[in-house]
Amino acid sequence: MPTTIPALLTLFSLLLPAKTWFAPDQPLNVKNDSSAMVTLALTSFSGASVEARTEAKLDAGKSADAKTIFPQLNQPGTYILYAVPEGKALPEFVGTPLVISVRSDKRPGGPAGPIVTKVDPLRYATIETPKGTMTLVFYFDVAPNTAESFLSLAAGGYYDGLAFHRIVPGFVLQGGDPRNDGTGGPGYALPPEFNDRPHVEGALSMARMGDPNEGPGVLPRYEFASSAGSQFFVCLDYAKTRQLDNRYTVFGKVIEGMDVAKAIAATPLKDERAGIPAEKQVMTNVKVVPVTPGNNPYALLKLEVPK
Repeated sequence: MPTTIPALLTLFSLLLPAKTWFAPDQPLNVKNDSSAMVTLALTSFSGASVEARTEAKLDAGKSADAKTIFPQLNQPGTYILYAVPEGKALPEFVGTPLVISVRSDKRPGGPAGPIVTKVDPLRYATIETPKGTMTLVFYFDVAPNTAESFLSLAAGGYYDGLAFHRIVPGFVLQGGDPRNDGTGGPGYALPPEFNDRPHVEGALSMARMGDPNEGPGVLPRYEFASSAGSQFFVCLDYAKTRQLDNRYTVFGKVIEGMDVAKAIAATPLKDERAGIPAEKQVMTNVKVVPVTPGNNPYALLKLEVPK
């Protein structure tokens, strides 16, 4: 077992996993790094409670295998693990919850069941602009790699000072390009994580190269579908962005601050065809924040299903 735990976990969590990656046959050991006993509580990403099969109380300073307590963690899925104070129940919790992503093999012909488990503190992000602040939550269940890429870039200061370089009123705000002209990125490309989350107002989705052959009933070819990097867009009106469903990777949502997005969308344009604003619309700071009992934007999240 490692003698050190990644700094990200030690800074944010009361529940400390032994490491961040676990093989299917390894115990998912979690330590109560507090001075009081807690009860472990597990939910699906959508909030459905998962039954504990053994004692879920964890004394101060002690460790336990979360997979023994919650056998459901042996099945692919995305879960949230909470530490609940003694005598209390969810939604009350202490510390920062953990996102437990039990991943399956998505390759053609891959074996059934879990291939690996990833554990991270539950985090959100804020985008500060001269017009106000937007709060973002992330869909770790359907777009874990895209969410992790955005959070990693943001934590490293990548987005600070970049702009919403493309504004299409009633459609999208697009930003995250270090070149500020729609051609830049982080130097790597992300595989698509197309999913069933709709491009409703506030949805966060990844920009990519358009495939000239795609259209109704024709999905983008692999080289176009896999061309996303750091550029993302905020959806403004589902009547116009519905066409993007299942063709672009929705990876989160603006849960607070859509008035700020709309204020940015209302800025005058110097080139309406290209969506170039007359005045640069800067993201002054994009910050990654751990979820805490008094600061949990995910409590506001309701997962939409397209009609």
